[in-house]
Amino acid sequence: MKAYVFPGQGAQFVGMGKDLYENNPLAKEMFEKANEILGFRITDLMFAGTDEDLRQTKVTQPAIFLHSVILAKTLGDQFQPDMTAGHSLGEFSALVAAGALSFEDGLTLVSKRAMAMQKACEATPSTMAAVLALPDEKVEEICASIEGEVVVCANYNCPGQLVISGSVPGIDAVCEKMLAAGAKRALKLKVGGAFHSPLMEPARAELAAAIEATPIHKPSCPVYQNVSTKGETCPETIKANLIAQLTAPVRWTQSVQNMIADGADHFIELGPGAVLQGLVKKINKEVTTEGMQ
Repeated sequence: MKAYVFPGQGAQFVGMGKDLYENNPLAKEMFEKANEILGFRITDLMFAGTDEDLRQTKVTQPAIFLHSVILAKTLGDQFQPDMTAGHSLGEFSALVAAGALSFEDGLTLVSKRAMAMQKACEATPSTMAAVLALPDEKVEEICASIEGEVVVCANYNCPGQLVISGSVPGIDAVCEKMLAAGAKRALKLKVGGAFHSPLMEPARAELAAAIEATPIHKPSCPVYQNVSTKGETCPETIKANLIAQLTAPVRWTQSVQNMIADGADHFIELGPGAVLQGLVKKINKEVTTEGMQ
């Protein structure tokens, strides 16, 4: 069974999507429509901007979404997923690819999500850190031991690779404890804030109204969501999980394990980079992985 997976923030690179735009009339039409919806020429920044341009949250998130979704749409009848999933932002790409959200609505929500997250980041100095080679339970235990600061597990990427999220003093304190407990690395990431933590509550509240007002349809195949880790097809459940996603952890390891348990043996990553292929292989060496960008 084929599972199509869609990357999240951090996968962007200058030049992403340029070949698609130049060689596929449908892709060109969709990119131009995106420029209209967003009110600025995101294609100029994607194809010929600087790394700095692409790192702005208001650009990064729509750019990755566009690259991923347009790639899926250009596959036409070849795109026959048995299931889809996306990492964080990638969940919006997975929902559009599976027909639960329209392209226009998906892009509008992603743009609103980016702006709301940016605002929440500016409101509280916060950050994230990668922790390598400690069991999940140990990382959770150490996060819970920090008093008076927000520190939580944000991304369960694969066994032995977790990302934690929280206030700057909290993350500084917890990184020292992780290293003392035997972590190979506890490294602060270059991100603007504490994604997938309670510090994103202002963004969640702002985005909730937009998601509630957006039509979500039954997808053509189950979409494995970050919050529930299960293949979802009920529009109301999908909506609730999308709203919860900003403050809840990305349970990628568990989602991939459930996809495999449900029959997935071939994972195809659509969009920039190859991060998810690597994570899937670390979760289960037996499955086939490939990527398209």
